[in-house]
Amino acid sequence: MKIRRFSGALVLAVLLCLPGYSDERFETSANFFSGFPQREFKQNVKRAGIGGSGYFAYKFKNSPFSAGASLGILVYGSETRAEFLAASIPEVEVNVTTRNYILMCHLVFRVQPLEGDFRPYAEGLAGFHHLWTETGIYDRGYCHERIASSVNLSDFAWSFGAGCGVMIKVFEHRKNGNRNLFAMFIDLGARFLKGGRAEYLHEGSICQKNEQLIYDVKMSDTDLVTARLGLSFVF
Repeated sequence: MKIRRFSGALVLAVLLCLPGYSDERFETSANFFSGFPQREFKQNVKRAGIGGSGYFAYKFKNSPFSAGASLGILVYGSETRAEFLAASIPEVEVNVTTRNYILMCHLVFRVQPLEGDFRPYAEGLAGFHHLWTETGIYDRGYCHERIASSVNLSDFAWSFGAGCGVMIKVFEHRKNGNRNLFAMFIDLGARFLKGGRAEYLHEGSICQKNEQLIYDVKMSDTDLVTARLGLSFVF
C-alpha cells in the first residue's frame, strides 16, 4: 500500500514538471530526520529514531530529472548507566553507553520542476542499510570524552524505496537579475524504505547474567518510514 502511494506521488510530480529553463546544475542538502520502524521491525523496535543525513545530486541540463546519492545515520536506541572504572578504583565513575545505529546509503533518482519558489518532487531510491550496536565508556566530565568502545553486533541489508517532498525557496542570488547562481530552500520530505532482513539488537537486548553477557538478537526486515526537515542549496 505504501509503495503504491509513493508511486502515485511520483506520477503527480511528473505532471507538475512544466517546461522551463534553469542554469542550476547541482544540489546539496543537510537534514535532520526521524525514522519510524514498520511491520516486523516495529515489533522489536518500539520507538522512533533520530538522525541526520546529507544529499548531493547532479541536475540534468534543462530537464526535470536529477541523480545523486543520500547518506544518513539513524540512532534508534540508546542506554546509559554509571559504573566504577574498576573494582579497585571506586573513586572514579564513568558512563557506559550502548547505542543502536543504522547507516542508510542510497542512490537517488528525482523528478522536480525546474523553476519556481515552491518545488514539489518525487524520488526513487536503491541502496543498503548497515545496522550495528556499539558500547562505549565515556568520561563523566563536561567533554564526555570516549575512553574505549566495542561493536557488539553488525549486519547489512539491501534496501529500496520511494519518497516525495517539497522545497520552498527562502533566498536566491542572480547575476544581472537573470541567471540564477545560487538559491537556498527549506526541504520537507518523507521516504518509505523497504529494508531486507538483518540481525540487530535494540534497547534492552544486552544483559548480564552470572557474569556472562547475553545478547537478545532479533532478525527481521528493516522497513522504515522517514520524515525530514532541512536546507537545500542549488547552484
